[in-house]
Amino acid sequence: MNLRLTSAFVLFVISVCIGAVPPAAAQSEPPVHAPVQVNPDVRLLGGDWIYVEDRTEGQPMERLGPPMASKFSMRVEDALDAVILNGHGSGHRDVRIMLDGTRTEIAGENSRVVRYRGSWKNGVFEYEVDFGREPGKPGIGVLRRRFQVTPEGLIVRVAVDPPAEGGEVESVGLYRHAEDIPLATPATCTIADVAWIAGAWVGTRPSGSSIEERWSPPLGGAMLAVSRTVNTNGRMVAFEYLRIVERESGLVYVAQPGGAAKTEFVLTEFGPTESGGKRAIFDNPRHDYPKRIVYELSPDGQLTATTGFLKGGTPRRYEFSREDR
Repeated sequence: MNLRLTSAFVLFVISVCIGAVPPAAAQSEPPVHAPVQVNPDVRLLGGDWIYVEDRTEGQPMERLGPPMASKFSMRVEDALDAVILNGHGSGHRDVRIMLDGTRTEIAGENSRVVRYRGSWKNGVFEYEVDFGREPGKPGIGVLRRRFQVTPEGLIVRVAVDPPAEGGEVESVGLYRHAEDIPLATPATCTIADVAWIAGAWVGTRPSGSSIEERWSPPLGGAMLAVSRTVNTNGRMVAFEYLRIVERESGLVYVAQPGGAAKTEFVLTEFGPTESGGKRAIFDNPRHDYPKRIVYELSPDGQLTATTGFLKGGTPRRYEFSREDR
C-alpha cells in the first residue's frame, strides 16, 4: 500500500487545465489599486497548513474532502506586502502574490498566460487565478480562493468559474498548523492483538499491477513488513517499508514509502467486525494524506487495507489474499 502524498482530485483537474509550466514568475503590470495599509495580522497566514475537515454546506459524506491541496504553505514577506504560495495545486511554485492588486503573470503552454491577482482586506487574504482560457472552451477559467485566520484555524473558501458540472458553487474547508491538531488517542493493546495481519499477502490492482505486503509474525514487540507494486510490464514502480511496534502508550504503525522519512499512525480502534472478521484502525490527524489506515480480515481469510481521511471521502482500497505456497 503506497502512502505517498497524492494530489486530491481538484489538484489533478487544475493541473490538466493549465499543463506543465515553468516556475518563473514576474510582475508584469503596475499596481491597479493604491498601496494598502497591511495589518501585521497578515503574518498569521505564514507556515504549513494541514487539512482538518470539510465545511461545505450540504456536502454528501462520500464527497467530503479538502477544497484544495490537503497540505500547502504560505510565506509572508517581511514588508508585509506579498504572500508566497506553494502547494496550492495550480502547477506553479513560489508564486508571489502582491496584496495591492498588482498582477503576476506566468507563461503557460500554447502562449497562454496565467494571471494571479490578490488582496488583503478586513483580515481576509484572497486571490484569483485567471487561466486565460477562451470563453466556451472546457476547463476552469478562473479560480478564486479566500483565506481567513480564525480561532479555530484557517478557513479556506474556493470557487471556480465556470463551476464543475454538479459541483458546489463554493467549497469550504478548515486547515490548521500540524502542532495545533490534536493527536489521536491510542487504544490499550499489545502486538498480539494484531497478529492476524502477519503473512504474505498478494493482490492485483484494477490497473493490472500486482501488489504485495509481507508481514513477519510478532516478535520482540514488533511486526515488520515490506510492500511492493509491480506494473503489467514487470517493473517495480513502488515499494514501502512498514512496521507495527509496541510503545508504552499502545501500538504505532510506521510507514516509509520509497524508504523516505517515517510517518507514524496510532492504533485507535481494534476488534471484531459485525461480519465476524477483525479490524485495526491507525490514525494520524496531523498527516495530510492519508490520515487513516484500516486493516480488515474477513471471515473467509481475505485481507483488505484502506487509506483515506478521518471522515468521509472515498478511501483507496487494496485487497489481498494469502500467497499460495
